[in-house]
Amino acid sequence: MPRTRASASPLFVPRHATRAQQRAARAGYAAARQAARVAAAPVHQGDRRGPDPELRATYPPNGRPGPASARGGKLKLPAHRMTTAVAAGAYPFLAEGGLGAEGIYIGRDVHAEAAFCYDPFALYGRLEGFTNPNMLLAGIIGMGKSALAKSLATRAVAHGYRIYVPCDPKGEWTVVAQALGGHTIALGPGLPGRLNPLDAPDRPAGTDPEDWAGEVRKRRLLLLASLARTVLGRDLLPMEHTALDVALDLVVTACAEQGTTPLLGDIAAALGSTDRLDTAAGDRTRRLGRAAEDLTHALRRLVHGDLAGMFDAPSTVRFDPTAPMLTIDLCRLGGAGDDTALVLAMTCASAWMESALADPTGGRRWVIYDEAWRVMRHTALLERMQSQWKLSRGLGIANLMVIHRLSDLLTAGDAGSRGRALAEGLLSDCSTRIIYRQEPDQLSTAASLLGLTGIETQAISALTKGRGLWKVAGRSFITQHILHPHEHQLFDTDTRMQA
Repeated sequence: MPRTRASASPLFVPRHATRAQQRAARAGYAAARQAARVAAAPVHQGDRRGPDPELRATYPPNGRPGPASARGGKLKLPAHRMTTAVAAGAYPFLAEGGLGAEGIYIGRDVHAEAAFCYDPFALYGRLEGFTNPNMLLAGIIGMGKSALAKSLATRAVAHGYRIYVPCDPKGEWTVVAQALGGHTIALGPGLPGRLNPLDAPDRPAGTDPEDWAGEVRKRRLLLLASLARTVLGRDLLPMEHTALDVALDLVVTACAEQGTTPLLGDIAAALGSTDRLDTAAGDRTRRLGRAAEDLTHALRRLVHGDLAGMFDAPSTVRFDPTAPMLTIDLCRLGGAGDDTALVLAMTCASAWMESALADPTGGRRWVIYDEAWRVMRHTALLERMQSQWKLSRGLGIANLMVIHRLSDLLTAGDAGSRGRALAEGLLSDCSTRIIYRQEPDQLSTAASLLGLTGIETQAISALTKGRGLWKVAGRSFITQHILHPHEHQLFDTDTRMQA
C-alpha cells in the first residue's frame, strides 16, 4: 500500500494584513500541521495480525464511537437507596453522624468536625439502646473531668433543669452554685449549719395523710439503721432493729404532743432508757434494753462525740427544691483519712434530698456525685445510690458519678461481695460512659469493664486534656470539650498551683 505523504510550509502573512486575517492564517497553518502529523503516522496492524479473528477488540482503545458511546455525561443510572447501617458497612471510613443538635452543647466531635450536643432526657426513647439517663465520668487527675461535670451542670440550668450535689468533699461547687443563684449548705465542726435528718418532708398533693405518715416513718427507720451500720461497721441484729423501731415510735409520739420535731439526740436517749424501752415493747424479760446498748453508743457519737454540732439540733437551713442548684459542702470532713464523718454526713444529706427527688412535680433534675470513689467502700451509700439509679426514669433524674479510674469500682469489696455487686450494678445502669485519659496500667481494667475495642482502648491512653471517649448506647465519639472563658475562670481548680 503506497504511503501517503503530506507536508506544510511556513506561512507567509502579508505585511499589511489585519489582525483577524493574521489569526485566521495562523489557525489554518496549525490545522495543516496537525493533518500532516496524522497522515505521517504509521498504521497500527496489531489487531490484523492476531491469531484468531474472534479475539480482536470490538471497539478501539478510545471507546465506542458515536452518540451511544456513554461518554460526555450521557449515561444515567437510577438512584439507589440504602439504610445508614448498610452505608456504614459499604463506606466504613465515614465519621459518625452525631446525636443531633438537640441538647446541651458539649464541644466538637473530633472525627466529624461538627458540634457535639448531649441531653439524656432528649435521647431517652429516641435513641435505640438508650435505656436510662445515668452517666459515668472517669478520668485521671488534671484531664478536665471536673470541668466537664460543672459545665454540664451550668449549661443544664440554662435548659431548665435543676442540679443537686449531695456530696462536695472538696468544696469546689460552692462558687458554681453562687454564680447560678443556688444555695450551698456547709457542714462540719465549728460551722453554724445544722441539718436534722429526721425532718419530715412536705406531703405531696393528693397523698393520704395516713399513708404519708407511714412513708415518713419508713424513711426514718431506714436512715437510722444506715447510720448505725456505718458507725458500728456491721449489720444490725434483729433485736437491734426492733429497738430502733420502738424508740422511734416513742420519740415521735412525745414530739407530736409537744409540737416539736424528732432529733437524733431524742432517739439516743430513748435507746439508753432500758426500762422505758422494755415497757414500750412489752418485753418482760428485759432483753431489748440490753440489746440496744451498742445502738445507743453508735447514735451518741452523732450527738456528743466527734460528729457533734451537725445533726444534733433543728435544721438551720431549709431545702428549697425550686433553687437552680443545691450543694452540700463537706470539705471540713474526712480530711484526716477517716471517711466515717463524711459518709454519715452524706447519708443524712441524701435522706434529706430524697424527699425532693420523690416529688412527682419536681421536674427533671441532675444529681451529681463528685469524687464518688470516696463512697464506693460503704455499702449503705451504695444501696442509696442504687435506689436512685434504678428509679431514675420514674423520678425524672439523671445521675452522674465522677471517679478517677475504673478500678475504683472494684474497691467496693471483694469479688462476689455485695459491695462489688452494687458498684458493678451502677456501671451496668449507665447508658452513657465518658472516659478521659487512663494510665497504661488501667487500660485492661477499663477495657474489660466497659467492653472497649482495641482501637478505643488505644485511644483513651493518648487523649489530651479536655478530650474524652463518649460511649452512648453503644455508639462511640471522641469529643473535645470546649469551655467559655468565663467557665474556664469559674471552674479553675489549679489556682493554688500557679504562682
